[in-house]
Amino acid sequence: MNQQIVLTGSVAYDYLMTFPGLFRELILPDRLESISLSFLVEDMTRQRGGVAPNIAYTLALLGGRPKLMATVGEDFAEYRAWLEARGVDTSLARVVPGKFTASFFATTDRSNAQIASFYPGAMAHAAELSFRELDSPPDLAVISPNDPGAMTAYAAECRDLGIPYLYDPSQQVLRLEGEEIRRDMAGAHFLFVNDYEYGLIEKKTGLNLENILTLVHVLVVTRGERGTDIYTDGRKVHVPVYPPERILDPTGVGDAFRGGFLAGWVRGFPLELCGKMGALAATYCLEQTGTQNHAYTRQEFVRRFRQTFDDDGLLDALLEDEE
Repeated sequence: MNQQIVLTGSVAYDYLMTFPGLFRELILPDRLESISLSFLVEDMTRQRGGVAPNIAYTLALLGGRPKLMATVGEDFAEYRAWLEARGVDTSLARVVPGKFTASFFATTDRSNAQIASFYPGAMAHAAELSFRELDSPPDLAVISPNDPGAMTAYAAECRDLGIPYLYDPSQQVLRLEGEEIRRDMAGAHFLFVNDYEYGLIEKKTGLNLENILTLVHVLVVTRGERGTDIYTDGRKVHVPVYPPERILDPTGVGDAFRGGFLAGWVRGFPLELCGKMGALAATYCLEQTGTQNHAYTRQEFVRRFRQTFDDDGLLDALLEDEE
């Protein structure tokens, strides 16, 4: 396996807090113009997050050595060490002086109501990075949710430099205009979206499935518990979900799917097998709390895969270079 993947996208810390009461009991509707509240929270956890490192983490679990290209803050040192120890190359992650890594702060009350805020921090500087600065072009660039200007610039650079890219607009579909989405889909090797995002893309661009497939080589639409559909070369392949043993937290499941899928793609596996690898990788994430708290050896992955799916022996390649 010698395919090189460079992943761009958000890098963030998630600060998750729990309030034992109810927000609605403390908010006075007739005083909203002067609201001033402070909640004494019960506990707090800090989770490593961000779309690009989430994808990279699963890809590395399955034997890849992905490169992370992102702007991060001065507080990234511990996160960098964590990723490097698990096989992610962070040499292209640039620290922005005087900035913190992007952070998501969420407080949830006992009714699951949530008050949250997002600090973009160093992510706002993502457009300062460029594929033109790399020593050699990657075999695939992943353009995932990030500063919108950076996403536009990266897609343009990939087209100019002839770098195949995976376009994964995800939650940024809400901010992007239809013409922007259409332009950056055009020429993409992969388009990855979930079912709802696909509907938004159709609405914003005015394109239908047939039109979209003239712009991208492979379209992958994840549909939650209904599995995943892969469209390419005039055919559709359906991949079912891998049955979970338990369901704890859906956060990051889509990122894990992408990591598993790409772990198959770099080895030249058929797209259906790539999709099934993504399905199992997603289930591992679903069974844990947090986006990077699932862990397994490649041997464990292959053994579990074969309990439900058939791989015709191709997954033996995953085990050949495992220490």
